Amino acid sequence: MKLKDYLKVIEKFVKDYLETTHQKQYVLGLSGGVDSSLVAAITKAAVGKDKLTCIMMPIDSHPDDLNDAIDLANQLDLNYFVIDGSKSFHETLKRFEELGIELDRGTQANLKVRIRMTILYAYAQKVGGLVIGTDNKDERYTGYFTKYGDGGVDLLPIVHLVKSEVVEACKMYGISDRLAERTPSAGLFEGQTDEKEMGVTYKDLDKYLLGGDIDESSKARIEHLHRISEHKRVDIPTPEEFIRD
Repeated sequence: MKLKDYLKVIEKFVKDYLETTHQKQYVLGLSGGVDSSLVAAITKAAVGKDKLTCIMMPIDSHPDDLNDAIDLANQLDLNYFVIDGSKSFHETLKRFEELGIELDRGTQANLKVRIRMTILYAYAQKVGGLVIGTDNKDERYTGYFTKYGDGGVDLLPIVHLVKSEVVEACKMYGISDRLAERTPSAGLFEGQTDEKEMGVTYKDLDKYLLGGDIDESSKARIEHLHRISEHKRVDIPTPEEFIRD
C-alpha cells in the first residue's frame, strides 16, 4: 500500500476509535519534533480542530523546542496551551536529594517524560479525552520510549511507520522541511539526540525493519535493543497460571 493511502487508513482509525470509545477529544503532547507534528496533522485531519488539544510541556528544555511546537500549532491552526513542568521536576529531585538518593541522568530524563504523561492524563480525564501517542515503528521495536512515559498512551496511530516514512508523511501534510527534517531529539538534556542514545542510525533502523541488509554491528545493536526492551511491549505480568478453579 502506498504511503498516501495508508495515511488515510490511519485517519479513519483515529476517527473511528474516538467514536467507538465515546470520548470527546484527543490530547497530544506536542514537542516540535517530527513524530508529534505528524500525529497532530493526522488527528486534525481525522477529527477536526475542536476535537484535538495539544499541550507543550517544557522541562528545562531548549527554547527552540517550544518555539518549533508553537510554530507548528500556528501553522496547522491547532488548539494548544503550555504547562512548564520544570518546578515539579526540580521539587522531586530535591526531595530525593534530601533522602540521600541521587538520580542518574537517564533516570532524571525518564522522570521528565513521566511528568509529561501525568499532565496529559490529568487534562484528558478533565475533558473526557484520550491521550494519543507518537511512537513510530523504529522506537517501538528498539524500546526507545519511556515505560509509563511517552509509552503511556491510549493509542499509537503511527506505530507501523518507520522514521523516513514519518518525515515523508509530514511533508505530505504541508509541514515545513525545517520541522520535518529536524534532528530527532527528545530534548531531555544538552546535546541529546535519539541516534546517539540508541547507538544506531535511523537510516540503518529503517532499512533493517523493511527487510534490507545492514552491517553486522548495527544489526547486532538493533537486535540487542529489541531483546532488552521486550518488557515494555508486553502486558503487565499476572499470576494467571496459579489461579484456582
